[in-house]
Amino acid sequence: MKTIFVVDDNSTNLMMADEVLSEHYEVITMLSASTMFELFEKVIPDLILLDIMMPDMNGFDALKLIKANPRYADIPIVFLTSKTDSETETLGFKMGIIDIIPKPFAGPVVLNRIKAILYKEN
Repeated sequence: MKTIFVVDDNSTNLMMADEVLSEHYEVITMLSASTMFELFEKVIPDLILLDIMMPDMNGFDALKLIKANPRYADIPIVFLTSKTDSETETLGFKMGIIDIIPKPFAGPVVLNRIKAILYKEN
């Protein structure tokens, strides 16, 4: 079963994501990017859903660190955010995200996008 990290400082968003995804994936939720980096020592996920606006380390800073490390650089990153202006999206794609899902999110949308990313034919 594929593993997905969901990183968001809002516990309600984490619970919603877990409810939507846990039937199909191993879901590990966390309230901060720093926790994600600690967990990388034990688990390398197949995909990361990453919030942008978080207090200790924002999504852009976390994305930069992930892409700079060869061990994690190929993990697909999807921004899961309420910040969906064109500048934010453009910067995210330039930095290496594979998709952006606006919050509040609809369960079927998240499932279909993740399925398309993880199971796309090469």
